[in-house]
Amino acid sequence: MIRLRGHHLICLHFFRGEGYSKRFVVNLGGIIKSLEKGVKTKVIEGADAVCDYCPHLKRKICVYEPGAEEEIKSLDKMALKLLNAKKGDALLWGGIKRKLPKILPKWREFACLGCNWKEVCFMK
Repeated sequence: MIRLRGHHLICLHFFRGEGYSKRFVVNLGGIIKSLEKGVKTKVIEGADAVCDYCPHLKRKICVYEPGAEEEIKSLDKMALKLLNAKKGDALLWGGIKRKLPKILPKWREFACLGCNWKEVCFMK
């Protein structure tokens, strides 16, 4: 199983081959490839398989900017609420993907407007 936190359950669907470093991007690509092959994801709290290669992770805390860790926890909480999921759940990628059309309007309003990645996610 691949460990993923709440907001990554949604945000990884928008991955377009960009990230903080080559190592980070390769990791994301591998995670998505595994999920698309049917490997389940285990919902966790805190740093996950995506965060493992993030240069902003220090002692399992996001130090991207002041307050980042609290903001991320808020995103995780909202994502889990929208997906009707909880810590410890084992989910399939296809099941998450089927929920996206219904939850994306609310997610965009809550999470995307202030996100540094929004231009990457919503490229035409």
